[in-house]
Amino acid sequence: MTIDIDQLTEAELIDLNHRIVERLRFLDQMRAHVEMLEFRIGDRVTFQPPGQGRLEGMLTRYNQKTVTVITDSGQKWNVSPAVLSRVEPAKGTNTAGSSVLPLTNR
Repeated sequence: MTIDIDQLTEAELIDLNHRIVERLRFLDQMRAHVEMLEFRIGDRVTFQPPGQGRLEGMLTRYNQKTVTVITDSGQKWNVSPAVLSRVEPAKGTNTAGSSVLPLTNR
């Protein structure tokens, strides 16, 4: 499909521009949504902010284009799901969190 923009008026060019920008935003939102679906609330994830070391935490919320991660140190980050990696628990570890203690028979 070819569009001859040389034949369009200024108003038509402005309208075309708005439609293109709207479509690009929609495609970006769809891409972010698909990336978010790879993760679930409660997943342990890791990411590396620019100029810092890797951070690890728990995914706590889906936002429009990002997800919210609470790090182990208590910091709250809104992160693009494209930069997240899932943290696989080590074998034999408690995946419910460090504040949960196993029950023992007395």
